[in-house]
Amino acid sequence: MKTDWIGYHQNKDLLRTKIWSLLKQQAASIGDCFGHIPNFVNADMAADNLANLPIWQQAKTIKCNPDSAQIPVRMRALQDGKLLYMAVPRLTDDRCFVELTAADLQRQNVSIAESAIARKALACGKLVSFAEMEPIDLAIVGCVAAGRSGGRTGKGAGFADLELAMLKEFGLVQIDTPIVTTVHPLQVVADSRLPMQPHDWPLDWIVTTEEVIETNTSYPRPTGLNWDSLRSEQLAQIPILRKKLKDA
Repeated sequence: MKTDWIGYHQNKDLLRTKIWSLLKQQAASIGDCFGHIPNFVNADMAADNLANLPIWQQAKTIKCNPDSAQIPVRMRALQDGKLLYMAVPRLTDDRCFVELTAADLQRQNVSIAESAIARKALACGKLVSFAEMEPIDLAIVGCVAAGRSGGRTGKGAGFADLELAMLKEFGLVQIDTPIVTTVHPLQVVADSRLPMQPHDWPLDWIVTTEEVIETNTSYPRPTGLNWDSLRSEQLAQIPILRKKLKDA
């Protein structure tokens, strides 16, 4: 299966293709999952399981990816009165995140359900730069596959790792900020299938429709941007990286 980001890591490419195929075969995905963070059946149940955790209940500010699989997570964050930052797809704006609050949506007469959809969030939310953001209490990332020891892979583009690295650079994510994903049980794989690289951010929690996994990960967390691992197309397409490099 050809995607925009194939060819950077053969083992991860193979794993992603197997997971996408498995989800399709088992009728566990919603829509075409190939090349994407897969939307999955009962994603709302995984969001409910996440919302029952103390790390969620104590968090006032949440960062979430823009993928359809996490629509229920973004909806729940707004319903629970949290300040929500959603990453701009592909980080193509200088202001890499959209800020959303239930109060602001109410003023605009926009429903929480509508605003949880990425394209509506971009239209009704407030684009913000890193300098305008509040510190993150809980970070949610999308995954194609996740391992019980904290390994993860997205669709291969590296956006989640870049977002977290930039948030760390600006002091918005700390060494102990929980990193979480919600996935279908079929996306949880053996640790040996998920080799981790120095720029990869490990998971602290994996929440599925059936269980909650605290990884107690021993993988080291990156201390910021790993310039050596950046690809030329990432620098070409992501304005904030070029600006950060220029200022370095």
